[in-house]
Amino acid sequence: MTPWLRIKKLCLKYFSDMRWYTLVLAFLFYSFSSWILLFIAGESDLLGFTDFVYWLLVTGSTVGYGDMSPTTIAGKWIVALWVIPAGLSIFALIIGRIAAWVGDQWKKGARGLKTLNVSGHILVVGWDEKRTLQLLKLLLKERETLEADPEIVLCVRVDMENPLPSDIEFVHVDSFNKDDDMDRACIATADTILINNVSDDLTMTTALYCSKRNPTAHKVAYFDDESLVGLLNQHCPEVECTPSVAVEMLAKSAFDPGSSLLHHDLLDVKEGQAQFSVDLPSSIASISVEKLFIGLKKHYNATFIGYSSLSNSQDINVNPDFSEIVKAGDKLFYIAETRIRGIQWSSLANDGA
Repeated sequence: MTPWLRIKKLCLKYFSDMRWYTLVLAFLFYSFSSWILLFIAGESDLLGFTDFVYWLLVTGSTVGYGDMSPTTIAGKWIVALWVIPAGLSIFALIIGRIAAWVGDQWKKGARGLKTLNVSGHILVVGWDEKRTLQLLKLLLKERETLEADPEIVLCVRVDMENPLPSDIEFVHVDSFNKDDDMDRACIATADTILINNVSDDLTMTTALYCSKRNPTAHKVAYFDDESLVGLLNQHCPEVECTPSVAVEMLAKSAFDPGSSLLHHDLLDVKEGQAQFSVDLPSSIASISVEKLFIGLKKHYNATFIGYSSLSNSQDINVNPDFSEIVKAGDKLFYIAETRIRGIQWSSLANDGA
């Protein structure tokens, strides 16, 4: 084999994949050979470390400020035949490699192949073409009303790209029950986990797994078949199960016209009145329903509709008597045009009935 073929084969071996160490070695060889050639040509003004690095980068990249240049005939030939042509090739390889790396990172993010590093986020597990995209848009709208700004992470098994790349994080996994996969979505540090799959069986197994991995998170599971709700609550009573209520709304509207429109308006955060919730802070030991109802309406034009106790969050007490007492940590539900920020609880507690 001729020396030329050996060199060609060696170059193809190391430059075909364009690995970083290959580029570093090529740049070091380019720099060292350029310095040796300039030394032989007698270009003493260009041989100092700082001056040489500066001149080589400016010249090799063809920026060419002209403040430093070779003065000897040999030095000019070296620049014309080696420094500039080789420098163009080296810098083109480096820039191409950087561009390829940036593009690869973007593709990984769009396809959900990266490992996230988030906490306190809202994790949406599963994809249903009929519901999930609308769910994500509603979550983004609801987030605008919060003082905090939690990340929203979508975790799916289907082969797809991030549907809202500028608004949410995205993770693609092979299974909703594997630690290695779900750790990429930071399941253990999520504050809220929403489980929404096309299959109720998959929703059931995913809810059981999420309860094991993150028992303190607020978990909500959507079911088409309401019979599975009781089964899940037997094993994971802390999971809030949301069955489909389309049939119930149809029957209700038949006898009470407008009921479906009312419920839709309360759930829609884009316009009109909507339903919100807030925890009674520890600074208020207790307060009567009467003071809550009158105070919220008087100061914030909001309507108090019910509460759930801290000890039993699954039991919602709707339209309670004025005489009932709400304690610190209980969750209050109210209707208002927007979410109320900075409620003056002491004013509500001190208001006369």
